[in-house]
Amino acid sequence: MGPFLLFARRLLFEPGQLSLALFFATISAAGLGAGLLGLGPTLGLILGDNGTSLPELARRFNESKPFIGVPEILIGWLPLGRFEGVLVVLGGLTLLTIVGATANFLHQYISLHLCAKVIARIRLDAFRHAIRMPLSEVVRVGPAEFSSRVIRDCAELQSGLLALMGRTMAQLTKGTASLLVAIYVDWRIVVVVAIAGPVLYVILRKTGKRIRRGTKGALRHQATLLRVTSESLQGLRAIKTSTAETSMLGRFKHANALVIREQLRARTARSLASPLIETLTILVVVGLATLAVREIMRGTLTFAEFLLSLGSLAVAASSMRPLTGLVAEMQAASAPAERLRELLSIEAEPQTSHDRPNLLRHQHWIRFEGVTFRYPNADSLALSKIDLEIRHGEHIAVVGPNGCGKTTLLSMLPRLLEPQEGRVLVDGTDIRSVNIRSLRRQIGVVTQEAVLIQGTISQNIALGIPCATESQIKEAARRAHADGFIQMIPGGYEAEVAEQGASLSGGQRQRIAIARAVLRDPAILILDEATSQVDAESEAQISQAIAEFGRQRTVIAVAHRLSTMLAADRIVVMNRGSIVDSGTHAELIGRCDVYSRLVTAQLQTNESATTSRT
Repeated sequence: MGPFLLFARRLLFEPGQLSLALFFATISAAGLGAGLLGLGPTLGLILGDNGTSLPELARRFNESKPFIGVPEILIGWLPLGRFEGVLVVLGGLTLLTIVGATANFLHQYISLHLCAKVIARIRLDAFRHAIRMPLSEVVRVGPAEFSSRVIRDCAELQSGLLALMGRTMAQLTKGTASLLVAIYVDWRIVVVVAIAGPVLYVILRKTGKRIRRGTKGALRHQATLLRVTSESLQGLRAIKTSTAETSMLGRFKHANALVIREQLRARTARSLASPLIETLTILVVVGLATLAVREIMRGTLTFAEFLLSLGSLAVAASSMRPLTGLVAEMQAASAPAERLRELLSIEAEPQTSHDRPNLLRHQHWIRFEGVTFRYPNADSLALSKIDLEIRHGEHIAVVGPNGCGKTTLLSMLPRLLEPQEGRVLVDGTDIRSVNIRSLRRQIGVVTQEAVLIQGTISQNIALGIPCATESQIKEAARRAHADGFIQMIPGGYEAEVAEQGASLSGGQRQRIAIARAVLRDPAILILDEATSQVDAESEAQISQAIAEFGRQRTVIAVAHRLSTMLAADRIVVMNRGSIVDSGTHAELIGRCDVYSRLVTAQLQTNESATTSRT
């Protein structure tokens, strides 16, 4: 359970609450132990010879156990009658029961609070690490996998911590207290326990490994289940229009069957562990009873002591019995703990670093020098020896067929991806040598699919700039040509945006994304097919907003539409991960075959769209 114990150590970060939980668990167990010891006088009063009273039993006890004797002043208060003595003992046992129950409640309450706090911190650490990981790592593994680890695995780990802090601690302390009472009556019980202990350890270790492997496999396939569910519900419009419900249901069934298969891998171990422990417990009790009977026949052990010893062992056995299931829960929690440890071990992007200088605001040029990049498990290079220089204030359009590396190239500038060879310079400074946050603060990005969060329009515009004022947000929206439609929406800037921006049109979402970029006041504006999926009217407004805001800024746009190409100062043509040409539209149309084919295809698309409308 190494990974589980690694996270369980975080309980030590709350020493006050941990100590209180342990203290109340001990008090509860001590009450049980004292109650069991109190049975001795009760049995003596009931089963003893005539004339035996509670004070007499107390004096006999003091003679046999002088180091923990009953104070003489207290003996003087004890009643002489046997029946009255029994009532006193039973009243004391009742009081101990109340104290133990109260302590047990406080232990469980504190344990639940402590585990919830620790898991909240682990979940926060996991999410913080996930969003700070390199984009290439998220692309390689898949966002659903990381979502599953942050949410599902933390929930599974919490179950293990609760089993450890709550029931395990309570049962272990109670079982130990009961066993100590039995040992107090007859120390030879220690020998039997010493023999049974290693056998118990071997059983738990063997079954625990199988449980851990099955749980880890189930969590892995649950991540697949989460991905299929997210893809289906987020793309429900496309699924319905494509009549793909049956296909998606088949994918879900397959993933669900894999989850069940892995969960059932551990069924034998879970089912076998409890009967084995119960059998071992019965054998131990039988052995101890045989030992006690022999001592009674020899006269070295009274019948009352025998009953007390046997009762204590029974209570200890009943307290220890649930530990099998609890250990299984902790073994199961070891699998999500291992997955969380793997997540936290992935190297994150460097954040604010005092040993790296901030990048000064871009004023001169951007240069890509010999930039080469290959995606994991890809057969060919996504970028191959890219050399490109862009002057400050220049408007560049990057064009090329699908998959030629346009988006990959633009991802190098904000360091979403890192070149495996070559470097990227801004005003002569290698961007890998500066604080990454100072680099990204200078860059505004508008992608093909505008990313909106569930919140107000103001919150979406101010995403990443929580200190933005209302006037700054409205000014950014006005410059993005978004203020007009925002004012027409009920609630205006405080109107709630549905999940994924479903309550807004594509053009409206893009203009909010542009407003978000405007608010950052970037020196560099990156547009990744920002107008490829909007209508002509929205495209015109978006293009006008970009043209106005892009003045005195470096603008780099991935372009598919001819209007975007014509608006650029220079067009860079890419094909198969390389730059094949660059120049103006007039220069390229006659000399670059790749560019000519792109323009021809765009013109044909425009003609088809015009014909269909007429």
